[in-house]
Amino acid sequence: QVQLAESGGGLVQAGGSLRLSCAASGRTFSSYAMGWFRQAPGKEREFVAVISWTGAVTYYADSVKGRFTASRDNAKNTVYLQMNSLKPEDTGGYYCAVHRRSLSMGITAPDFDSWGQGTEVTVSS
Repeated sequence: QVQLAESGGGLVQAGGSLRLSCAASGRTFSSYAMGWFRQAPGKEREFVAVISWTGAVTYYADSVKGRFTASRDNAKNTVYLQMNSLKPEDTGGYYCAVHRRSLSMGITAPDFDSWGQGTEVTVSS
């Protein structure tokens, strides 16, 4: 069982940057793709990014493409989300999760498990 813990959230002005981290326990971390989701108050959780187990393949939501970058360090059991040019609409809780199947089978929330507790990001205008 993989346990995940996100960190790195905070308050930032529009146009600023944050780097989120997701630390994983468990020896099988490097075997799985990892995803990032976010959830704004009163809204459904939405896909942000996913990175394959090697780090060679990434997919992003159109709303963050060109601004966010997912990466991972399997030696440290950690996946990252670098967020640049932040906008107020990026505000919300950010969560990482494990994807145990082929990415071609889907990258919506039900395709992921072992969710972390989340880290809050607030972008002020």
